[in-house]
Amino acid sequence: MMAAHASSHWTEDLPPLKGRLEANVPLARYSWFRTGGPAELFFEPADQDDLCALLGTLPADVPLTVLGVGSNILIRDGGVDGLVIRMGKAMGQIARDGDCLMVGAGASDFAVAHAARDYGLSGLEFLRGVPGSIGGAVRMNAGAYGVEMADILVDACIMDRFGHIRTVACADLDFSYRHSGLSDRDVVVSARLRGVPGERERIEARMAEISKAREDAQPLRSRTGGSTFKNPPGMKAWELIDRAGCRGMTLGGAQISEKHTNFLINTGTASSGDLEDLGDMVRQCVADQCGVTLDWEIRRIGKRAGGAR
Repeated sequence: MMAAHASSHWTEDLPPLKGRLEANVPLARYSWFRTGGPAELFFEPADQDDLCALLGTLPADVPLTVLGVGSNILIRDGGVDGLVIRMGKAMGQIARDGDCLMVGAGASDFAVAHAARDYGLSGLEFLRGVPGSIGGAVRMNAGAYGVEMADILVDACIMDRFGHIRTVACADLDFSYRHSGLSDRDVVVSARLRGVPGERERIEARMAEISKAREDAQPLRSRTGGSTFKNPPGMKAWELIDRAGCRGMTLGGAQISEKHTNFLINTGTASSGDLEDLGDMVRQCVADQCGVTLDWEIRRIGKRAGGAR
């Protein structure tokens, strides 16, 4: 175990841990936007037991935040109080179980799509077009190209902030559009995903179609976080943003993508404040011009510079 230097006294009596535990860790490197302040305390568990051991000691008043690969998240410049858990590769095992895949929360959606292809399981191709990891995909019911997690999830292993584990069936997760019933106190540990036996060539062809569609439509080579706003019922967020005249709009180093208007971009010098403020400007423009209030899809965590939340 790496030495912990957190000021929180509860860390002094921790059991032996195998993962990385450090204080005051810069989080920008863990966000696709490459912006944001530090974590007060940062932990990358080596396995499920490691995670359980740490959460079993976590005081109720210490805030808990969970990160995956950092695609659909904006980490504010003032940093994140309490404990930040990053579900990395050690928590991303993928194994076949009949026509299902048992997948750790840290596995990337991309890796799961490719594993399903290699096992000859169809129905998971859409994950090729979902930026992020399985833990986040379960939490927000991620989807693309007409399919979402609610369509393929059998059940998920959930750990609460005290280290207690339970298995929750898909039907009990209260899924809706980009939403689940999981609370901020719940940590997705793994998921069982259902596939259908299929021909590898057809699966590969569908994944290639999805990959090309993303390449053609989205600014994949930019520092971005995926879709910024949820689609309002019966409407497309990008069309509303375009209609409101926000294509290419800038603020500091932040920009609304010229290629796909529902993508925020860090052009290289943006702060998280620039990105969030530009997003809120767009929301105001759409409300004024189109009479529609856009809801953030990107999760914003931590404190703004100066300590405001």
